[in-house]
Amino acid sequence: MFEEAKAKFEKIFTGQMDSDEARAYLVELYERGERAEEIAAAVDVMRAHSIKLEMDEALREKLIDVVGTGGDKSGSFNISSTVALILSSMGCYVAKHGNRAITSNSGSADMLEALGINLNLSPQQQVRMLEETGFTFMFAVNHHPAMKYIMPIRKSLPHRTIFNILGPLTNPAGSRKYLIGVFSDAFLERIVTALSLLDTRSAVAVSSRDGMDEISICDITYATRLENGKTSDFVIDPREYGFQLAPADAIRGGNATENAEITLKLFEGEKGPKQDIVLLNAAMAFVVDGKARDMQDGIEMARESVESGLAKKHLKNIVKTSNLL
Repeated sequence: MFEEAKAKFEKIFTGQMDSDEARAYLVELYERGERAEEIAAAVDVMRAHSIKLEMDEALREKLIDVVGTGGDKSGSFNISSTVALILSSMGCYVAKHGNRAITSNSGSADMLEALGINLNLSPQQQVRMLEETGFTFMFAVNHHPAMKYIMPIRKSLPHRTIFNILGPLTNPAGSRKYLIGVFSDAFLERIVTALSLLDTRSAVAVSSRDGMDEISICDITYATRLENGKTSDFVIDPREYGFQLAPADAIRGGNATENAEITLKLFEGEKGPKQDIVLLNAAMAFVVDGKARDMQDGIEMARESVESGLAKKHLKNIVKTSNLL
């Protein structure tokens, strides 16, 4: 199944498959449900056709990405991007892969740009950002030129395709550690199994009961973990970590400028549900990265970053460095 799917996606990514045939194949996958092997095959091909970041393997081994599939229509602020900045302030190496808004008011690129970070960097400059700040952002559209064959087909279909799943899995820096938010818990095991087929060291995929592609502060969250080649399922309940459940409106965001302001206020120590959801997601990312023993340990690390002013100071350094390169 893997090799058969890989051959088909190779044709799609090189423009060798007729658009009607490609459209029919994507619809077939959608209607019966994409299998883990097919997801892995598509990711393998998409990665092969991407513009990658060249770096020492020692640095690549340290990388983690915190990313979501999108499509949850929650209207939340940019949680994953805020978490990524906190992680790098605490010594993690975050290779953030993202785009402008597609299904939301503010994509990760929009919000990080609103914070003043220069996103117009070459792959070589992106590596320097990692080396100097522990953070870099890779604009998806600049790293996946083969998507020019895909976009017209995607836009002609009224529903999602496998490409809604592939984006978070095709990190151009070759990250082997992931915290991935998924729009439906039906895909958790499939995505984690696909990652296990693609030399991933550590990963957690999450999808909340209230439909977020994040760990929610409004409800419980379903999760699947990949560790040492084995997968396991578990549930995250914010109340077990001392947080109160909050209404969805409490974590609502806005446009890029508004979401950047939310992140800045969080980095100035503003408390409430927005801080709580960031602490929860950062905690899990610290666990995935091997920096925290467990969720409680990760929560304390994230809280230290925010309340000490370290996250705010680190963001200023990221902005400065990105504009000097």
